[in-house]
Amino acid sequence: MLIQILKLLARLPLPVIHGLGVCAGWIMFFSSRKYADWTRNNIAASGLADTPAAFRRLLRRNIAETGKSSLETLAIWFRPYEQVLGWVRECRGWEHVETALEKNQGIIFLTPHLGCFEITSLYYGERHPVTVLYRPPRKAWLEPLIHAGRARGQVKLAPTSMQGVRGLLKALKHGEAIGILPDQVPANGEGEWANFFGRPAYTMTLVGKLAKATNATVLTAFGERLPWGRGFIVHFAPMQALPETATINYEIEQLVRRKPEQYFWSYQRYKVPDGVTPPETRTEA
Repeated sequence: MLIQILKLLARLPLPVIHGLGVCAGWIMFFSSRKYADWTRNNIAASGLADTPAAFRRLLRRNIAETGKSSLETLAIWFRPYEQVLGWVRECRGWEHVETALEKNQGIIFLTPHLGCFEITSLYYGERHPVTVLYRPPRKAWLEPLIHAGRARGQVKLAPTSMQGVRGLLKALKHGEAIGILPDQVPANGEGEWANFFGRPAYTMTLVGKLAKATNATVLTAFGERLPWGRGFIVHFAPMQALPETATINYEIEQLVRRKPEQYFWSYQRYKVPDGVTPPETRTEA
């Protein structure tokens, strides 16, 4: 029954999907106190809203955009691949991709929880192979849905495990691209503390290690959601500094500042993973 509902959802025009998504966003916000608190607290702490009125405006827009993201993701997974690609109205920064491809040393795409991050790998995967790192879901029944929705075109998936990391390294050494969510909180031993909007966030070190091992080009990728269901603009841009945790967080911040309402402020970006010493209680060796 659920599959049939999702297939029906995917058939709807994108403006309708986004309209329903706005309603879904408010339902999610009011149905979970924790979700609402995380959203409010993260937006307030970011410093992006300098007045109470600006905070309320950004909060309202973020609730709507987060709901759009949830429903559009399901629609993207179940809609025919060619139709999904038709939602991309424009690509900006493709020249950076072409320059990186000419080097034949691989590309690392950093795609944060901003806008429609599902669309960027599918867009690139129509043209070239890309291996995307993903965290397997806790509910096993979701696994085949994720693979069916994301592993299309020339997109392959690699789980967050040693086997998955080896797959990423292999792809880079073959001159191919990989995709990583750089603001996903890593497990103990896989990150270090670095500031993100002025607060310490446990940030993965994998990107820097892969770039150093392969000399791959690091680019940011962002799927900007256009208003009124008009589609998406895919943006590619080069990193302005070496991909260390601090510079990665800085690059993500700059992207978020362009469209703060489209960031996943409800995500627990500042949580302390099991076994990790919180930054305020660390002791120097």
